[in-house]
Amino acid sequence: MTVMTDRPQMLTEEFETVARIAAREVEGLRFEFINGKLGVKAVPDGGHGAIIEWLTRICMQSRPELWLFAEQGIKIQQYRGGRARPDGLLAPSGSIAGQGEWVDPEPALMVVEVTSYDTDTDTDARDRHEKPRGYAETGIPVYLLIDRDACEVTVHSEPDGSRYESVRTVPFGKDIALPEPVGIALRTEPLKDWVR
Repeated sequence: MTVMTDRPQMLTEEFETVARIAAREVEGLRFEFINGKLGVKAVPDGGHGAIIEWLTRICMQSRPELWLFAEQGIKIQQYRGGRARPDGLLAPSGSIAGQGEWVDPEPALMVVEVTSYDTDTDTDARDRHEKPRGYAETGIPVYLLIDRDACEVTVHSEPDGSRYESVRTVPFGKDIALPEPVGIALRTEPLKDWVR
């Protein structure tokens, strides 16, 4: 007997309906649909919010024509109809207006994920493995992972349509460059204040 492992759990349209109903019925519940699988995104804590605030300030000061949209849904994995809700989506200001809950990835220069402290073992698979692949397949130029468990920042760049060819990781406290088209330097020392 052949088992179909590449079949999605549901159609993209079904996922969008489930996600919309769940968001209306349960406060703080956020779903994603990556690699054909339904996933639940953890509710952010105060440290998580402080990191997004810190990164938003840096982006505004360095590139005022851009905006870091927090928790904006984005269409990924064009062949699978994936849907992700990154913690941050860096794009030109005003570029996603009028698109609804799940925006087109075309204007995205960078997506950001900040790991959450939760008991969900899927965080490792989603943020560290599935999302980099999904974002690279979509052609998003830069994926920034701020990993509070490992106290590291990882910058993925140069998507080739299936993966990021360049991956650079530094511990919190070391500076790291976000390559073009982002072109911003990050001093990561403040991140030490927002970990357990």
